[in-house]
Amino acid sequence: MDTPDQQNQPSTPVVRPPRQPLVEGADGRLRCSWCGDDPEYQRYHDEEWGRELRGDRELFEKISLEGFQSGLSWITILKRRPAFRSAFAGFEPEVVAAMGDDDVVRLMGDAGIIRNRMKIEATIRNAQAMLRLDRPLGELVWSFAPPREGRPRPRTWDDIATTTPESHALSSELRAHGFRFVGPTTMHALMQSAGLVDDHLDGCWRARETDATSAGAGSGS
Repeated sequence: MDTPDQQNQPSTPVVRPPRQPLVEGADGRLRCSWCGDDPEYQRYHDEEWGRELRGDRELFEKISLEGFQSGLSWITILKRRPAFRSAFAGFEPEVVAAMGDDDVVRLMGDAGIIRNRMKIEATIRNAQAMLRLDRPLGELVWSFAPPREGRPRPRTWDDIATTTPESHALSSELRAHGFRFVGPTTMHALMQSAGLVDDHLDGCWRARETDATSAGAGSGS
């Protein structure tokens, strides 16, 4: 079981953000300010964060990386993501679930990843737990998505929660199935990054894009 500290560690780029809500990039686009001026961080903000992710392997990777991020900055994980993918066989659950003690030793010697034994072992155990589920991981995770209708778009960082009733419920469900490093803060981070909730701030170009798409769908155009 996760300790309280492990359960409540920040796990998204927006948990401890700069106070200004938006930042203008060199391309003239306004973005959520947590991505700053780092091109890789901006690409992640633009192309990944908040876009729907439903595949089992992709969500397993996301849960794994969010767990490794616990207590660290997300950019630290993002820059090491290629090394993580190589070390963990592309986060293929069947391959990771079959990893044993020799693999743990190998991973502890891999300077390209975060060499934390508890997190490495948790990733392997989470893969095993995933394979024991009675339904796809994506179906389970998305069953906890909160309704979007009537949810106002956040305007400032103070409008964004770090946990929600849904993230607590998802955390409890996964822990009941044997998952580790899946505390409610980490699960809210998962919901933000995998598109279960949309926490792009009002005025961010991604928010405007999403709102325009939703308005068009609602009008039947």
